[in-house]
Amino acid sequence: MNDKMDTSWETSSSWYDKLVGSKGHYYHQQLIIPGVLNLLEKEKKPGTHILDLACGQGVLARHLPKGIKYLGIDASASLIDSAKAYQIKGQHQFFLHDLSHPLSLPFQDFTHATCILAVQNFSNPLPLFKIAHAHLRQGSPFIMVLNHPCFRIPRQSSWGIDQQKQWQYRRIDRYMSPLKIPIQTNPGQEASETTFSFHFPLSHYSQLLKQAGFVIDSMEEWCSDKKSIGKAAQMENKSRKEFPLFLTLVARKL
Repeated sequence: MNDKMDTSWETSSSWYDKLVGSKGHYYHQQLIIPGVLNLLEKEKKPGTHILDLACGQGVLARHLPKGIKYLGIDASASLIDSAKAYQIKGQHQFFLHDLSHPLSLPFQDFTHATCILAVQNFSNPLPLFKIAHAHLRQGSPFIMVLNHPCFRIPRQSSWGIDQQKQWQYRRIDRYMSPLKIPIQTNPGQEASETTFSFHFPLSHYSQLLKQAGFVIDSMEEWCSDKKSIGKAAQMENKSRKEFPLFLTLVARKL
């Protein structure tokens, strides 16, 4: 599980660690972490033990209530090192592993699995879903948060303004086609690293989860809570409430 591996996020780990920091970026703090904690509370079980897949530098772990057992796994050695450095008194565990390959752990009875803003980094999410299924208790939830695949497609979605209606709309240029989209971590800089975002339609995730042995139990769509000021504020604030940033799927192991 500690073999060296090549991952696009390893070269961008310093940038990502600074972006997220110890508490998470704005949407981590305002939407994602509170939303995930609320779902975990609804799914509360005795002896809660969370398997956090593609955990990055462990931002979820730092917001968990005391007493919850946690194991975070990621393919970036630098991000795992950061996760270990952030934690207090070694209360959580972190392991290095490329989740596009099968994983064997001595403990296979987790009460919850999570994957926060990471599934879009997998060219094929099925091995990730199979790992979650293999290590969860029967009937346990797999909570997955991703950039909304219907409305937030890098380079293929944008805002537009209908001047006649005075309405801001969301333009979607492509949706059904699988896409591999290069993302520059520091646009405009010559030395900017490139990572990749993989887009799939929602139906594809549903099919892969079913293939892995899950059924989608529920889903939530989370909109930005930011507020605009200025002449376009009313229009922007209305459209912000209509087009969610994040999709959260709660899949259950059959």
